[in-house]
Order: sequence, then C-alpha cells, then structure tokens
Amino acid sequence: MGLVACHDRPETIDGVRIVPIARGKGRLDRMLRVGWRVYAAARRERADVYHFHDPELMWVGVLLKLRGARVIYDVHEDVPKQIMSKHWIPAWARPVISKAVFALEQVVARTIDGIVAATPSIAEKFPKAKTVVVQNFPEAAFAGSDGAPADRDDAFVYTGGLMEVQGVREMAQAFALLPEGMSGTIAGTFYPPTLEAEISALPGWRRVRYLGQVPRHEVRRVMSSGRTGLVLNHPTLNYVDAYSTKMFEYMALGIPVVCSNFPLWSDIVGGAECGIAVDPRDPQAIAAAIRALIEDPDRAARLGENGRRAIAERYNWEAELAKLEALYQAVA
Repeated sequence: MGLVACHDRPETIDGVRIVPIARGKGRLDRMLRVGWRVYAAARRERADVYHFHDPELMWVGVLLKLRGARVIYDVHEDVPKQIMSKHWIPAWARPVISKAVFALEQVVARTIDGIVAATPSIAEKFPKAKTVVVQNFPEAAFAGSDGAPADRDDAFVYTGGLMEVQGVREMAQAFALLPEGMSGTIAGTFYPPTLEAEISALPGWRRVRYLGQVPRHEVRRVMSSGRTGLVLNHPTLNYVDAYSTKMFEYMALGIPVVCSNFPLWSDIVGGAECGIAVDPRDPQAIAAAIRALIEDPDRAARLGENGRRAIAERYNWEAELAKLEALYQAVA
C-alpha cells in the first residue's frame, strides 16, 4: 500500500509506504502543478486501485480511470455547499462555482468505479449502486477507563481548530459566566493567528489552560481530563450535515458532550442520551449546560457511560472499515 502525498522524504509509517511529492506554493499551484505531480507519481505506482480524497484531484482520478485503473473518490464534505461559505471567493461567484462543482462531481461519479461518502446526506448526491457511506468514527481502542467525569480535573475540554465559526468566541464568553473555580483546558490553533490576541483578552479566557497545538497522539490524554467535552460549531452549510469526529471521541472516552443543536447532532446525543445540545451562538446556554453537568455528577456519569456504550455498539470505526473493505473487493 502506498500513499502519494506532500511529504519531505520517502519513508514507511505504520506499514504505509509514503511516496513524497513537492508541496505547492499557493491555492492555484496546488490545483495545477501539484495535481500533475500526484498524477505522475500515481502512474508510476501502477496500482490496482487508486483512492483519492481531495476534490481538487477529481481530474486526476478521471485520467487514471481513462488509463484503465480502478478509481475511488472519497468525499469528506459537501463541496458545493462548502463553496458557498468560502470567504476568499467573491460572493457573486459562489453560486456559479458551486453549481459547476456539483456538475463536475456528477460527471466524475459516473466515470469512476466507487464513491465513499462521509455522511448519508453526502451519499444522496451520488449514484446509489456505486456509493457506500463510511463514517469517520473513532476506533474502539480510542476508548478507555479514565474514571468517571466527576473524577476528572477540568470542568470543560476542547481540542481542535479555534476559529469564529467553531465557536471559540462564544466559548470564551460562556466561561466568564461559570462559577469561580470552574476552569478547563483547550488545545488547538487559532485561525487567523491574529484572533488569539483578541480571544485571550476576554475575561473568560482566564479560566482556560491553553496548550496550543498538541500532537495527535496526545489528544486522547488531553481530552481525558475533561468532565464535559465541547463542540460548538456555528450552523454553516458545511457543518450542519457533517459528523464531528471530536464529538464521537468525547463519547468514546465517557465524557458527556455539550454540542451545537444541529438536527443531526441533536439526534445523536439525544438518541444516545450522552449530552446536551445548545444554540452555539448563545454563551448563556453554553454556560448553563456546562454547569448542569458539573453540578450533577451522577447525571454526567450516566450520560458519559451512555456515550461510551453508543461508540462500542454503533459509532465505531471497525464497523465502518468492513464497509470500506467490501467496496474495495467489489471495485477490484
């Protein structure tokens, strides 16, 4: 198995051979020259099946298919919807580009051999006969016995991107509304970088132990300190119908979730009885949910255990991997 990717050198990591290509110097360079590098490297590999993830590589997938290869497109996000919220695209151009990308995806989907969709709503856009939903749930091994939430040190924990649309401002405002003594840990990177100075100046940020970016292998340890896990994305087009890997990781660790009240997320935490869904733009509602769980440790422990059980029984990667393997067998 090989992975063609922007990387510094050829090496093998966890049994996967890395085929390095040079990084691009900008968005246009990534779409054009980097794409050609990927195509050339992929051709040299002479693989039986090619599996690509980046929508900018759709044309590469088609060229490989035209040369007789078996090709799978892994669709992580609803790209046409996502384009509608891209700040770097002029507002007048977004609808045109979105429709063009939708049409392109349809052509590509009918040309190649298989589609992997990250959510059921994404899968609905593609031919049913060649599409499988493979959801990015945590591995069962991610779970562990780190004690009940009431035994942990942090009132709240958050790991991930720190952007306006990911609710960092509302979280900081909510922390200021918590009783004295309630504090927590946040790990991640601010974007844009200038946002850090603005958010760290808010009164609620004094309640935060901020770690910056932490390596992936440290994320589980950081999360495990929390008595509540936060995931409060704003209701933008590319979030409302997407799963949150972070939410499932909190559940796997037995941490009750405080999450955005999107219909999809509300159904998950409500169905599993593993957390509280709130309006992510309402700091008072966020603070009230955190307080409710901290001040009722029995409830928090029950919700946390419900989340852990839901991961073990339903939302785990092992079940999703079987679907992916079945697609490979059908395509190959």
